[in-house]
Parts: sequence; structure tokens; C-alpha cells
Amino acid sequence: MENQFFVAVIGAGPAGLFGARELANHGVRVALFNRDIKAGGLAEYGIYLEKHTMKEGLRKQFRQALDLANIDYYGNVSIGSNGDMNLDEIRALGFDAVLVSAGAQGTKSLGLPGEDLDGVYHAKDVVYHYNKLPPFSQRKFRFGKRCAIIGAGNVMVDIARFLINYQGVEEVTAVVRRGPAEVNFTKDEMKHLIGYLDLNEFENELKRVLPALEAIQQDPEIGRHKVVDALAKADPKVRDAKFHFDFLASPTGMIGENGQLTALEVEDNILTEKDGKTSAKGTGIKRILNVDTVIFAIGDQVDASFGLPTEWGEFSKNKEPKFPVEGVSYESTTEGVFVGGWSRKASEGLVGYARRDGTNAAKAVLQYLETKSPANASPEAVTERIKSLPKPIIMKEDIKKLETVEAEEAKKRGLEEFKFGSNDEMLQAMGLIETA
Repeated sequence: MENQFFVAVIGAGPAGLFGARELANHGVRVALFNRDIKAGGLAEYGIYLEKHTMKEGLRKQFRQALDLANIDYYGNVSIGSNGDMNLDEIRALGFDAVLVSAGAQGTKSLGLPGEDLDGVYHAKDVVYHYNKLPPFSQRKFRFGKRCAIIGAGNVMVDIARFLINYQGVEEVTAVVRRGPAEVNFTKDEMKHLIGYLDLNEFENELKRVLPALEAIQQDPEIGRHKVVDALAKADPKVRDAKFHFDFLASPTGMIGENGQLTALEVEDNILTEKDGKTSAKGTGIKRILNVDTVIFAIGDQVDASFGLPTEWGEFSKNKEPKFPVEGVSYESTTEGVFVGGWSRKASEGLVGYARRDGTNAAKAVLQYLETKSPANASPEAVTERIKSLPKPIIMKEDIKKLETVEAEEAKKRGLEEFKFGSNDEMLQAMGLIETA
């Protein structure tokens, strides 16, 4: 078809898939590039194990997007300075615009001593591991009997559930920088974990931090409700394990022996309030928690080696956008390159948010295309270039084959879901490499 715009979308998570769909529905040809073999991103690899209905509902929507005739899918292709192709090479293929929706592949590091000890991990690596995303699925983790998770959001809850239910961990402590009123998980998530919380101990913890709350006139009942309101719908306890909160504490370093973690050092905080915003401030008083594992669930940042300028862990945006959507800039500082989803704002919201943000980013791209004439890049030439990479490239029909094989395998094993845990197994199932 002559005079059809052709846009590259990098990343096939919710933002990329819904962004690609929005573009395709407006007659644009889309080349959708994905680092992983399977599409879905965090919707496939970031949701808790047992949420089968939710995952299947999303997969159905993703399949519908991929079924659109004017979307080409290229899986198993990583893009970035250290990838199979860099951003400049993608742009040199002649696309009319590029939408980057590759999520936030970097991890926030606090730069603390002992971060490289065996037993210290980032939440994303653990979540990818239990959701069977290669190569994380094959990585060995050292989950001891006592684990500390730094953070107080839904990811902390997911990881605590995984450690207790699947790893047989005896004690999990959520180390929370601020107070109980600032926890960030939902009641709906907390109900899965609260059965393991010792309520007497929780009351003692609230008493311990009460002076800090009173110092900023914060009602302790706010924090208590944020936690205990989940009790009404609590899941039954199925393991002999304990979950604790350690409020007003910031990690200051990890301590180890022979390269293995043995303890976490934390500093006690007080709360300060300015312009209605509550912050934690260190007191200089430190203490030691004896733990075998520390997992940081403190959010993510974009991959600085991707090939776009970054600031504050995000890709730099054009501060005065020519094509804003709902007052938001989706334009990178590079002409014709747009950002959406977590690539625009890391760790922001869940799937629904990424979907809306990806769709809005596509709307910004469509406004930009209205100012241009199509460059008439050739989809066939793009396919040829990608297929010349020295590795198997995954197309739409391959994905369908893989889904069929995994569904049959699940049925055979009497499971709700079955996933191959390595790229080689997936490639073999699709007939793209010889069975070993």
C-alpha cells in the first residue's frame, strides 16, 4: 500500500501492544520489536503466579492486537547500545517515527556497601524468576530462612507471598522507610499476606513509632487501618511462617561473610512534614537485623544504555512538547522518537496505567505524523534486515505455535498454566532450533 506511514514500536508489554494497536487502528503499519520471545512484558512476567484469570484476560487482548494485519512482530530482538541492534540502526531503516515502550529495564541502586553480596537481590529479578522469564528463570537465588524486603508496595506483598508459600521462608520482614500511614499496597493484595502478621507484635511496632507520628501530628489510626483492614478477607494461613513490619528504618548497608549476606544494617528515621508531604529523616541511630536475604522492592529506572538521554532514572522528555496529550509530553529529546508507559515514567501504576499511557503515546505519534509525508520505508526490507541477524527471530505465527504447545503441555500435566523456562525450550517447541 503506497503512502502508508510506518512506525517502529520497541517493547511489547502493555504500553507497546496497546500503543501499536492504536497506531494500527489508524491505518499505520507497525513493526513491533520485543526483547523477549513472548509478548506481554510485565503483564506476562510481572503479575503474581496464581492470578491466572487476570493473565489470561490480558493475553486475550494482546492476541487481538497482534492479529491486526498491519502489525509485524519481531520477538527475540534486543535493541539498545548492547543489543542486537541499536536505536540508530532502527531509525536508519526509514521509519516515520519510533515509539519506545520498552519498560524500565534498569534497577534502582542505593549504592550501599554489600550490594554485591550473595543473598542481595532486586525485586524485578525475583519476580522475573518466579514468572519464568529467561534468563532470570535459570538464575540461582539464595533465599534463606529469614528475609528482609525493602519497600511497602504491592511488589513487596507479592515477593513475601512467594517466599512464604513457595520457598518455605520462616520469617519475612518488610523494612519501611516511613511510617504505617505511608504504606503503598492495596487492601486487596495485603489480604493474601496478612494471615502471617502477628497482631500483638504489630501493635507493639505501632507503639514504638508513635512518638515519631505524634511529632508531625499524624493519627496512628490511619496507618493501622491501611494494614489491618485487609484482615476481614484474609487468606487462610497455609505455612508456619511469620511476617513483620519494621517501620521508620532505612537500609544503610549489608554485612556478609565469605561473600554471603549475614545481616542488614538499618538506620532509624523520624518523620518530617513539608507542604503536606511526609518524608523520612535519618537519626544516625543504627541497628542490625539478622537476615539471610535482602530484596530491594524500591522501583525501577530506565536502561541508561538504551541510546536515549536520561535524567532521574527516566528518558529525558521534551519540556515544551509540540504534540502533548492530556498535557503530558510523550516526546523524547530526539526528533521523531516518542516514549510511553514505564519508559516515560518508571514504576508508575499497573497494567491499566501502562495501557492508557501507551495509547496516549501513540496519539502523540499520530499528531506528529500529520505534519509529515510517509517516507515509504519498505516492510519487506525491514523483515529482511531483522532476519539477517545471527539468531532465530520470532514472528506472529511462531508465537501461536508456542501458545498451542504450552497449552497442550498444561493440559497433559493437569496444570492451569505451563511455561517453558528457557529460550532454547521455547525455540525447540516452535521448531526454530533442533531438539538437543
